[in-house]
Amino acid sequence: MNSSPTPAPSQWPPRRPSKRSKLRNGSVIIPSTGERSHRTFTLRPSAFFPSRRADAPDTSPTLPFFSRQSITNRGHAAARSIREGAVRLLHWLDTPVGHGVIKCTLAYTLGSLATFWSPLSDFLGRPDGKHMVATLTVYFHPARSVGSMIEAVLIAIVAVAYAELVSILSMCTSVLFGDVLDMVTLAHSLVLVVFIGGGFGFIGWVKQRMGNPLVDVGSTLASIAIIGAVTKETAVLTSVFSNQKLVQILKMLTMGITITTVVNLLVWRAPAVSALRQSMTKASVSLGDMLSLITRGFLSGSEDDVLSPEFAAASSAYSSVYPQMTKNLREAKFERYFLGHEKVYQFDRAVVRSMETLAQSIGGLRSAANSQFALLKEPMAPLSRVMTPSDPITSPLFSPGLHQTTSSTMRSGRERFLMLSAIDEASEESHEDERNPFEFEQRRRSDATATSLPPFRHSSDIFELFIELLGPSMKSLAFTLSEVLREPPFGAAPDYNITINDHFRQSLTDALSLFNDARAHALQELYKTLELDRTKSEGVQADFEEVAAACGHFSFSLQTFGEEMQKYLDVLDDLKFASEHRRRSWHWLMWWRSAERRGQKALALPYDNEERDPLIKPIKKSAMPRGIAAPLIIRRDTYNWEAAPEAKKSKLVARVSQRILGAVRRLARDDIRFGLKVGVGAALWASFAFIPQTRDLYRHWRGEWGLLSFMIVCSMTVGAANTTGWARFMGTVVGTATAGLNWNVSQHSALGLIPLGSLVAFWSFYVIVARGKAPLGRITLLAYNVSTLYAYSLSQKVDDDDDDEGGVDPIIREILLHRFTAVTAGILWGLIVCRLVWPISARKKFKEGLSMLYLQMGLIWKRGPLAILLRSDCTRSYLRTGEQAALQKYAARLDALRASAASEFKLRGPFPSVQNTLLMGCAHRLLDAFYAMSLVTQRHSRLTEGERALLRYTADERAMLCDRICHVFQVLASSLMLEYPLTDAIPSVARSRDRLLGKIFLFRKEHQFDANAAGDGADGRGGNNNHNNVNNNAARTSYMGGVGPLAHVHVAEHDYALLYAYALVTGQVAEELKVVAKEIEGLFGVLGEETLLLQ
Repeated sequence: MNSSPTPAPSQWPPRRPSKRSKLRNGSVIIPSTGERSHRTFTLRPSAFFPSRRADAPDTSPTLPFFSRQSITNRGHAAARSIREGAVRLLHWLDTPVGHGVIKCTLAYTLGSLATFWSPLSDFLGRPDGKHMVATLTVYFHPARSVGSMIEAVLIAIVAVAYAELVSILSMCTSVLFGDVLDMVTLAHSLVLVVFIGGGFGFIGWVKQRMGNPLVDVGSTLASIAIIGAVTKETAVLTSVFSNQKLVQILKMLTMGITITTVVNLLVWRAPAVSALRQSMTKASVSLGDMLSLITRGFLSGSEDDVLSPEFAAASSAYSSVYPQMTKNLREAKFERYFLGHEKVYQFDRAVVRSMETLAQSIGGLRSAANSQFALLKEPMAPLSRVMTPSDPITSPLFSPGLHQTTSSTMRSGRERFLMLSAIDEASEESHEDERNPFEFEQRRRSDATATSLPPFRHSSDIFELFIELLGPSMKSLAFTLSEVLREPPFGAAPDYNITINDHFRQSLTDALSLFNDARAHALQELYKTLELDRTKSEGVQADFEEVAAACGHFSFSLQTFGEEMQKYLDVLDDLKFASEHRRRSWHWLMWWRSAERRGQKALALPYDNEERDPLIKPIKKSAMPRGIAAPLIIRRDTYNWEAAPEAKKSKLVARVSQRILGAVRRLARDDIRFGLKVGVGAALWASFAFIPQTRDLYRHWRGEWGLLSFMIVCSMTVGAANTTGWARFMGTVVGTATAGLNWNVSQHSALGLIPLGSLVAFWSFYVIVARGKAPLGRITLLAYNVSTLYAYSLSQKVDDDDDDEGGVDPIIREILLHRFTAVTAGILWGLIVCRLVWPISARKKFKEGLSMLYLQMGLIWKRGPLAILLRSDCTRSYLRTGEQAALQKYAARLDALRASAASEFKLRGPFPSVQNTLLMGCAHRLLDAFYAMSLVTQRHSRLTEGERALLRYTADERAMLCDRICHVFQVLASSLMLEYPLTDAIPSVARSRDRLLGKIFLFRKEHQFDANAAGDGADGRGGNNNHNNVNNNAARTSYMGGVGPLAHVHVAEHDYALLYAYALVTGQVAEELKVVAKEIEGLFGVLGEETLLLQ
């Protein structure tokens, strides 16, 4: 083997000669066959998610534009571009997205026949509004899975039933009070307040409460039906009961739903189960890529792999496929339940939950790797002298942080710590290396003897030793895990049958067994070497032990990921068995027995005790964060009464006041306020149809379309309302423009309007399905329908009073003007109501939600990750069951709010999107660190004697550190909530962490001192020294409160790993808190000593 060159004398500390630059390959388990091999392999990302790279610039020479050769070449290039574009279009049309656009266009064309084809038009009756059939195919389009179609049909049925009920009751009320009792004003008032205000308010409440896009579509459908029957028709206004319009609306809704369902089921049917399994495959591959890149980065000692475009592509792929996977799971539930396969759905959900746990483990693994990268980047204190084993241990309590701080001023730029040289993956290795896996340790000691250098000069030496001992096994296990994840567990489309390899389970078991044996031996050798190498000062020794603990932390995290993979394979086997032996049952129809027939639960966090840990109620993805938590509001509402003296406090008055305040608080909930303001806004707009002085104005300018625009624009937050309002305005412009163009081009002919309308539908559905801009595409077609299809209906002599728009000879310009004006006015009214009446700001919700997230994390950490192990004897974890998933879902909702907040305009300025994105990134990394800490604690089934002694000895310092971290979390959360600047006196977490490390060093010194003293007393060599030692022992306070000296406690070197891993994760948390504080200072500033506040 070739030796690396000796470092220059100016470098400190000097590098010892390295005889190895490549990592040998160990025994690897081939997952597909289960055989053990010594072949060469590498940890490379798959080509499933290619990284984004810039296209190579076109270096072809350019010719003069008017030259003959140039014109000829440009003509050929144009023809070639047209051919290539046509080929790409045909290929795109053959994709699932292209199929969806074609299906939607077909459904719309069939729906428009209700207006253009006389038999269907006559079936719907004489009243106008037959374009609602085509409009229904736009909102309930068939470009969805079968499960989503089932859900859409159910929602449409409920919406139609609700609209019919409101319309019938409004007519009955109008007839009773207006015709029978001759109280027309009271009848109109009741209809306005109860059926329009209350009816639309209830729609708004349901829309916000459910938070489901299909429910939003159903609310629009119900609004169209109610508006058409109550405000547009004259039956309610004239107190006459007429079922003509009700029957027509029922026919149109039934026809539209039928057309959409038939096209969805018969043309390129897309089962949600297939989409679910396809998204599972994509998520599995992305997890495998992230695992291989993280492990490769750890083995090389460099974070280049974690920061590479390949890792960013894999992480982005999982972030995008995970919401789709959960959406497909929900839609697959409808398919499974409809077909009677409810048991199979339970295992589908278990697989998804298992993949969520794998993703959390990936976050913990990355957090463990980041701790190692941070340690390798830290500068080391120079070794001023080398201690000998015979030197007495007389140094005072000395923390590594203080040691590094005092020595940092003595280092120049060239004296900084040298980064670990990259450990490349060997392409070819000799058989000698594989036969002797611990040759590096022998060579290291021989090198140390030959060069008269200490065995370890800096922390990278420890890392190299650990990689030499465990690197091949770690690389082999990561290869086996990543290959299992990359192997598709499901077959090819369209069935996606489960084709999991039978060798996977045994291969994974063997790989874990090999890794566990190698890990135990590697850690034993590593800590044995550290135990023998006691020639360093406490600060340097602490650095070495931190690196060793980081190595053990990563290996534990990788082992936990492998065990989670075993659970993943278990649920896949269960899903396969349930799919092959499924029986049809519809127990879900017996809703009264739902509490007794709950399905199987998804896999919990590893080593959680569900009997002792209270379950955390999961946060629904559709639920918006409420902002300030209920316990804080309750305390804020009651502390005045509790603080009042008895002389001024009346129990009756206090009780009544609290009851009234509680009722007001319930009415002040966001969903209640949203429903109230929607109902009030709709009633005020519809009042123009009932007031005699404004009735003609309402009918002339088609106020019903303005009311519908108001219902569509009204969104929960101001930012969402702004986005929807702008999309509706642009869609109205495009829809009215294409309507006028097609009407004039076709010369009012149905044969011309049908294909032209299909082209408009194709473009609109491309915007909806392919581009994901549903509001813009929907409103474009809605504006086109109410203009073109409505104009054609007028030409067919329908029963309607529309002479102001031309009657049988429609004036398209008047129609477009009326629709555009009504829609624009409705948009403005919706924005005014959302902005001025109880505005719900996405900015405020995001600010409050982020503050609550940071405050919650601080309270969780205050429990004490290690203290709870001591209290519960390793039966509980500080992170309770379901808490990690709840925190991550809450953070996902905050990300959605952040996107909505970017659309809110305020005079104070635009939303600081970049800074808040960084704050959310810190929150996600903190959650990864929290989960990594839970993995550290959950790995302990019991505490050793040494670990228990260490935990008791450092109890005060750990409690102080937890309190300090919780305090910093609270300070940052308060600053975010109040938007107040910070001061430069934020408590330092690093100092508390240094005290903990110093206490660990003191424990090590006292234990070694007591052990030496006990040994001297046993050998009879005590003398005066022994007498002094006894006095020193008596002077020191025992860590167990006088139970016994440290000499009676057996402490192994690996017992320190738990405390050092805790210190590592704490260091990561402290660094992220510094980043958060820096961003908050950039947003709100810093309070200086001379700032004048008392004004």
